[in-house]
Amino acid sequence: MNLLCGCLSVAASFDGYYNAPAIFILAAAGFDFFDGLAARVLKVQSEIGKQLDSLADIISFGVAPSIILVMLLRQKLGLNPHDGAFLAAGAKTVQYFPLVLVIFSAMRLAKFNIDTRQHDSFIGVPTPANAIFIASLPLIIQSNNSTLFPGLVFPPGYNPVAEFIAGLTEIPAVIIGYSVIMSYLLVSELRLFALKFKTVSWEENKIKFIFLILSLLLFFILNVAAIPIIIILYIVLSIINNQFVENKT
Repeated sequence: MNLLCGCLSVAASFDGYYNAPAIFILAAAGFDFFDGLAARVLKVQSEIGKQLDSLADIISFGVAPSIILVMLLRQKLGLNPHDGAFLAAGAKTVQYFPLVLVIFSAMRLAKFNIDTRQHDSFIGVPTPANAIFIASLPLIIQSNNSTLFPGLVFPPGYNPVAEFIAGLTEIPAVIIGYSVIMSYLLVSELRLFALKFKTVSWEENKIKFIFLILSLLLFFILNVAAIPIIIILYIVLSIINNQFVENKT
């Protein structure tokens, strides 16, 4: 189902749909989470399952989100593949730059499969995090600035965070810059905590509880506009946690 949703996302992008590619990626992330959970609960982990998981992830969390960025960038550059001038456009190559994320996502997944250090944490940003970040962008653009609790924080129908993020997607250099930065983070040696709970102890899971509480608050206040902020928060809290652990040791 993860792989199927990834393929449907790519197909929907090429068919010109706007929100559907993002929704299929989010569905793929859900299936990816629950298949791992089911494998651990049922104790049916296998080598073939491990390989199939990565093969599905490269489509759902590598190719599919990169195509969304390609389509966004093409739109912002004013390129039309059905226009005769399209082939002569100076930006015809630039529009495909986000595909660099596919390469680094593949490297990230291959590295994860052979890296024995990543049982209780991640080294490098997980591909689903990057995919969810990108998938949120078209949803934010189409969100009409809605919030779950209008009036509590912002006036009804006004979400400055959504407006700001949507505005950033209008700048081609931002999309290209994101592709570069995230490509590096995917294969970096940055250690990030995993949301796996061996116990419910506050002391042992303090950073995870803080992240979940802040994420829920952000989502209730900002709706889908909270998603990229939550991904950034995840990276920032991981860096803070790493410094705390180093100082403690």
